[in-house]
Amino acid sequence: MDHASHGIIFWIIIGGIAGALAGRIVDGGGFGILMDIVVGIVGAFIGGWVGGALGISLGGGILGSLLTALIGAVILLAILRLFGRGRRA
Repeated sequence: MDHASHGIIFWIIIGGIAGALAGRIVDGGGFGILMDIVVGIVGAFIGGWVGGALGISLGGGILGSLLTALIGAVILLAILRLFGRGRRA
């Protein structure tokens, strides 16, 4: 089963879970649960796109999709933290 066949609702759910997990993995916590979920959803799409572009597949199904989304969300959250550090007091 390929990622495109899961549908948008599936990616929103998986992205939300991945965002919540990524907020706990990335040093310093997240941006709050709602923003972590948004970052997770965007990260899920980024992770799927980058994985597909590089020819990397973590397998189909829920676990492979969750791992892909989690990796994308962790990378995106780390980048956001890197650039967001200067604005926080």
